[in-house]
Amino acid sequence: MKRKAFCAIVTCLICFATFGQQLPHYTQYVLNNFIINPAVAGIENYTDVKISHRHQWVGIDGAPVTTYLTIQGPLRKSDYERETATGFHASGENPRGKAYWQDYEKADPHAGLGLTILNDRTGPLNRFAAYGTYSYHIGLSAKTSLAAGISAGIQNTSLNAGKLFFDVPVDPAVAGSGYLDRLSPDMNAGLWLYSANYFAGLSAQNIIPSKLKFAADTVKLAGGRQIPHLFLTAGYRFFVTDDITFLPSTLIKYVTSTPVSFDVNAKFQYQDFLWVGGSVRYKDSWAAMVGLNISNAINVGYSYDFTTSQLNTVSRGSHEIVIGFLLGNKYGDWCPRNLW
Repeated sequence: MKRKAFCAIVTCLICFATFGQQLPHYTQYVLNNFIINPAVAGIENYTDVKISHRHQWVGIDGAPVTTYLTIQGPLRKSDYERETATGFHASGENPRGKAYWQDYEKADPHAGLGLTILNDRTGPLNRFAAYGTYSYHIGLSAKTSLAAGISAGIQNTSLNAGKLFFDVPVDPAVAGSGYLDRLSPDMNAGLWLYSANYFAGLSAQNIIPSKLKFAADTVKLAGGRQIPHLFLTAGYRFFVTDDITFLPSTLIKYVTSTPVSFDVNAKFQYQDFLWVGGSVRYKDSWAAMVGLNISNAINVGYSYDFTTSQLNTVSRGSHEIVIGFLLGNKYGDWCPRNLW
């Protein structure tokens, strides 16, 4: 009976992870689309490094905490010898005004490489994953490009049995089993269509379904599973004035056996320097975001999510910060040319 009670509790935890939030939420994915779509790797002419930390549902014990590091860039940088318009960053003038985009050109055929290291903890469950990424970009027309990418790696899902508490006494050998681990291969893939004024992406994560089965000398458990997640995202840029751009975008997520979820986002950017925005996740939360391009080597973004579901009675919202580093940016871009 004791083992059955233990298995029942852990099964509930795994089912929650399977049919609830199995993969992390990101509010500022618009600042780093590479985290959900491997085709983005190598889209700019420099190496883009992003570090992010997200604390979801503050105030709830065991709420999700996600930290990641992504590194992506072209396999071979363009060898044109000139500064970009944003490299001058003249005071009072927008280097990325309407005139700049009239000369926008498709991407030259090139490959991109990337690395993702991610840790996502929810209560006694922890998921660590590491992926290597390869992508390829081609031009479809004078101003439109298409990229395809694939990521492959491993993920380790662990259960800390020491964090499980029981209302009835259980065998100490069971309750103190320590960490139970499940190591499995994983793969992600995506397509990314982009131009001067719009982008659209389709990606899949957790392509290789795998059962969550924990085993130790005292307990064996099977029944949960990790399932594919599909993401469809798109955005379009409008000029409000020559200094201010408006970017509405959306993300639709589909997971088997769960309702389709979607976000609607709005981002206003002043020149290539400062941006503010907001996001609404249907029947879940709304968020406020702000970001700053500190220089042509560092940028930072912060978001706060207010929970609109029933969790708002116990949660104080969610915080997320993203810090970016532009390595090898010898042409002085203060903000991306193909991701905004």
